[in-house]
Amino acid sequence: MDTTGLEALRDMFGPNRYELKFYPAPGSERTPFALVCPGGGYACVMSCIEGKPIAKALNERGYSVFVLRYRCRERARYPSPLIDIANAVKEILAHADCYRVDPQNYAVFGFSAGGHLAAMYGVKALGWGKFALPRPTVLVLSYPVITMGEKTHAGSRDNLLGKHPAHDAIQRCSVEKQVNADYPPTFLWCGDADKTVDPDNSKMLADALESHHVQHMLRIYPGVDHGVGLGKGLSCENWLDEAIAFWKSQESVTK
Repeated sequence: MDTTGLEALRDMFGPNRYELKFYPAPGSERTPFALVCPGGGYACVMSCIEGKPIAKALNERGYSVFVLRYRCRERARYPSPLIDIANAVKEILAHADCYRVDPQNYAVFGFSAGGHLAAMYGVKALGWGKFALPRPTVLVLSYPVITMGEKTHAGSRDNLLGKHPAHDAIQRCSVEKQVNADYPPTFLWCGDADKTVDPDNSKMLADALESHHVQHMLRIYPGVDHGVGLGKGLSCENWLDEAIAFWKSQESVTK
């Protein structure tokens, strides 16, 4: 049975609770794992572009992958998506032996609004620390929404915080304002031709990481727009290998 149409509908309307799809690495060895949060403006989850293709590419490089469908639209009000990502990590860690993954070595990948979700999870007081989970080895953020302030993606903010969010909510969910020295090492990238999410979002996070002496790498690729996923044929087409190299560089640091 071809389930492509059903998958697309689930992406569009989102789940009532989080859902995980597992893409195991080949072989029987225990591997590090990636949790992938596709984008979609907190209105949908674009796993067809930023989920399965990313998972398959990581599988080819020896990593097990979980693609997260988090709550969207009217179900996306903060902190629901953060609760979803935390519960997903808890589930994975509770069954790490079954999944054959290393519970001490994981990365969270996020794209666009999913990048905002992954970035919030990196804040100890909001994400991994609040839910008593191990800190990710790294975050990998692709053309992420970072701020809820002036340069935000309006649709993402509306879905997460409502049309008229309070100042405190905007501050709390503006990741660049929440970074401290406990933030995970971060690889982030965007295109300089992004017409959906201002590239200044990535720059703001990089500046905050720099000011708190957090290991990071920012790559801004020429001529690249938003939502390109793996970016095949574009100037960003090597971003995944660069991100994996960054991940590997941090493994010995965090052990």
